[in-house]
Amino acid sequence: MKRTGLILLFVGRLSAQQDLWDQPPLRYSETPARDRLAELALQWQRDDGKLRGGTVLERVREVLAALKVPEASQVLVFSKTSKQNWLINPGNPRALFHSLNCYCGYVPGGLMEVIIQEKNLGPVYYLVDLGHAGKAVGIERDTSDCLSCHGTGRTENVPGMLVRSVFPDQDGHALLSFGSGLVTHETPVAERWGGYYVTGSIALPHLGNRTYVDGRSELPQAFAWPDMRGKIDIRNYPCATSDIVSLMVLEHQCQAHNLLTAATMNYKRTYFLSKAIDPDADPDSGSAGRVADQAARKIVEWFLFKGEAAIGDDGIQGDETFQKQFAALIPRTPEGMSLADFQLNSRLFKNRCSFMIYSEAFAGLPDAVKSRVLQGLKKVIEADAIDDGYPDMKLSERRRTAKILDDTGIW
Repeated sequence: MKRTGLILLFVGRLSAQQDLWDQPPLRYSETPARDRLAELALQWQRDDGKLRGGTVLERVREVLAALKVPEASQVLVFSKTSKQNWLINPGNPRALFHSLNCYCGYVPGGLMEVIIQEKNLGPVYYLVDLGHAGKAVGIERDTSDCLSCHGTGRTENVPGMLVRSVFPDQDGHALLSFGSGLVTHETPVAERWGGYYVTGSIALPHLGNRTYVDGRSELPQAFAWPDMRGKIDIRNYPCATSDIVSLMVLEHQCQAHNLLTAATMNYKRTYFLSKAIDPDADPDSGSAGRVADQAARKIVEWFLFKGEAAIGDDGIQGDETFQKQFAALIPRTPEGMSLADFQLNSRLFKNRCSFMIYSEAFAGLPDAVKSRVLQGLKKVIEADAIDDGYPDMKLSERRRTAKILDDTGIW
């Protein structure tokens, strides 16, 4: 019987001008990736290159489980702002899934997209052809097309992630005359979620759950959809939801990832150049140290949710299944406290220090950057008085957060 081998491709970037991440010592595009998906590729190759699921949806779930990405993190985007635009429309949205270290996208009828954190490279981009009973899985690492959007000023000029809000027409095309914007935890709710479906409830109006026509009002509206039943064919997706809480977690997490990747790449590049110019000098006392200082300040502010937008007096309600699956990813103290504890009334989390402190991206920070981040966090969280630029972070929250970080091995 003829064995069907796994198809593993590598697509390089052709550019006259070399990007930061492809310069030494980083050499992103030419360095082989050794991440979880690369490991799975070898495993699938030994198994005739096939996934076990009999249907496409079963194979999607198989990949999510293998990458430890919660199904309930699903959010649905119907704007044509992806590599597979010809498949995406309001009736056939693209599903996004996320964990601390991995992002997956899937649009029915198309390929699966994966961004996964690699120890040395940072985010690595893949396209996955899920195959079928007689066809091997095809895995393609992309260092070109994906980075045309995922490696720009919108992602801190390094390989990264982004959430965009646009004004889609009835086919999902973005009406660029209306404008667009990046969405993070700082973005006012009224400017969020254009092109996304949003299930759950929030009293504040937003731009999601509808299409637009040139010349008509683009004012935000309020929605309270419990799920997507009756709006799309939910049989094509792992979940019936496009959860508001998951979407807000994603918005915080993407920018956190970008800041961590930028800190790592910029520091390594600066350190390398400093040593090349003066091998006897200590880069951390010069330009590399300044890069580390600047990066650490940005990360500390982001991790402490500085500038987090208001979510309204009535808060938000989302899918409890996502909240449980997300919480299972984050360490807890012996008393059961966690940085994954949601508040959902006046803000997203009960304890405002980012869960991304447990991510592989944070663990991979150069020591010079990481030590500065931890020092900056301690300065705020362990302060004896509220006079440090975080007036809304009460002493009780600081003490609770400090105990969580101590008991979970961060301090």
